[in-house]
Amino acid sequence: MSIRYVCRHCGTSVGIIDVVTINSKELGLDHLTATERKQFIHYNSNGEMSIQTICEDCQEALERNPDYHQYETFIQ
Repeated sequence: MSIRYVCRHCGTSVGIIDVVTINSKELGLDHLTATERKQFIHYNSNGEMSIQTICEDCQEALERNPDYHQYETFIQ
């Protein structure tokens, strides 16, 4: 099984973890609420898990422009 981390703002692939088994606690997903899990974790048709995160470039843009936090995505 693969777990792909993708930036929720620009769509850049942040990284991939290839694992046989792993639990949500090892990934830190146990800290998310049920709503956050629905929002940030998706399963592709090939069985791959996709987790939305934020890349370094978008994080820097948010730090320089705090008003961007009000938008779901700020890259057009």
